[in-house]
Amino acid sequence: MKFICLGYLDESMWQDISDEEAMQLMEKCFAYDDVLRRGGHFVGGEALASAGQAVTLRKNNGKLKITDGPFSETKEVLGGILLLEARDMQQAIELMSAHPGVGVGPFEIRPADEQIERLIAARQSS
Repeated sequence: MKFICLGYLDESMWQDISDEEAMQLMEKCFAYDDVLRRGGHFVGGEALASAGQAVTLRKNNGKLKITDGPFSETKEVLGGILLLEARDMQQAIELMSAHPGVGVGPFEIRPADEQIERLIAARQSS
């Protein structure tokens, strides 16, 4: 099964740590991603630029509205995604609980929608 792991963080935290501390944390995350790769669990992932560089699109009454940044009521914003292959949710939790990024902010783990995945695969094969 595929799982999408959404990593959240408080961007102001990065202002409180040194460049060296940030690099050490990133190296720990990269090293654990390598562990996931070797185990066949890491499908892909992306770090996201600052939420300050984001735009949000909405349609209201057929009109497009573009606003700067995400719409969020919390300090934590989406910092990146990781695509994970695991046999079930329990294994996904076990694998991600060891990820150093969990120390920075929460990870939301969601199963990929297999029905939609099959529709996409069928569409691509025709």
